[in-house]
This record gives sequence, C-alpha cells and structure tokens, in this order.
Amino acid sequence: MKIKICGLFRTEDIEYANTIKPDYIGFVFAKSKRQVTSEQAYNLKQMLDKNIKSVGVFVNADIHFISELAKKEIIDVIQLHGNENNIYISELRKHTGDIPIIKAVSVKTNEDVIKADNYISDFVLLDNGKGGTGEKFDWNLIEESIKNKMFLAGGININNIKDAVKINPYCIDVSSGAETDGIKDKNKMIQLVEAVRNNGGIF
Repeated sequence: MKIKICGLFRTEDIEYANTIKPDYIGFVFAKSKRQVTSEQAYNLKQMLDKNIKSVGVFVNADIHFISELAKKEIIDVIQLHGNENNIYISELRKHTGDIPIIKAVSVKTNEDVIKADNYISDFVLLDNGKGGTGEKFDWNLIEESIKNKMFLAGGININNIKDAVKINPYCIDVSSGAETDGIKDKNKMIQLVEAVRNNGGIF
C-alpha cells in the first residue's frame, strides 16, 4: 500500500517529505489555499527526492498547461478533480503519453463508485466533495473491484488511519489530516506514513 501527502507548497514541506519518504506528494495547481504556480512547483520539484513521485492536481485545466508541466518533468502523475470526462482524458493522453492519470470522484452513493470504475484513467481517487474538505465519505460504499486502482481520500488523519489501511486501497491520500493550522505538520506526516508502512499497527 502506498501513501500520498497532498498540498505541499513550502520548502519545509519538501524537506519533511524527503526525510519521511511518502510514495507521492501533491502540488495543487487549482484554486486553493495550497495552490502553487508553475515556477514554485518547478523549484520545489528540484528539491524533491527522486524516488518520490510528484502529482499535479488540476480542476478543468487546459490540456496544454498540464502537458507543459509533464514535459518539464515538474509532475510525474496527473490528478483531475473537475468535470473531466473520458473524452478529455483520452485527449490529455495524446499530449502526455504514458504519464499516469488519476480521476477524482466525489462519492455520495454507490452509483458514484460505479461511475468511478468506468473512467479510462489509470487510477481513481474517491473523495468527499471536491477535495480538501477534511471530511470522510461512507467507506462502506467502496466496491472490492476498484481497490487495486483506488486512491482513498477525504478526512483521513492520525485518528482513523488504521481504519483506512484496513480497506486496503492502492494508495491512501492525505492533505489536511497531515496539517496543523493549515500547515504541514512533520510529526503527523511521520505517523501517517508509518501507519501505512506498518499496516496500521503503530498506535
């Protein structure tokens, strides 16, 4: 099982990541309190351990903007959080080659999970709302068949990480749960990564 820490935007965040070594970190290019510019992301990526994959988070972004970030190797993975459909994903692939694509889906009902499974993206991210809400959705809605390509997000923190690990997704995705007062908290990051690496058994 892998873990992604999303919403890094300070040099300190990268330093924490290089020490703790999550599998993925996320740069948010959509409007957010964690938003980064292309230049900021480039500078942060230069600092990032080469073994950690950087994920670019977008909402209905221009395909050429995404492809430029990919070509410059600022991002290693693309995460789509808007209304992007399979036509958009197919067109994006023409410009970005074999870079992995994650399609995020807001889950309210079981139909949302079925819809997620129909995307042609490499992975799906199941979340509550539009992302970054800090609230979990009903994990009982998750289908077994989707787990091997699923990023599980939404309200995961040090208090429920053990329950998230039991679901056994491909990757656990944390943002606000790794923060204190809106800033990445090194100790929380350590606890979250260790919980995933130790199959939930550190508390």
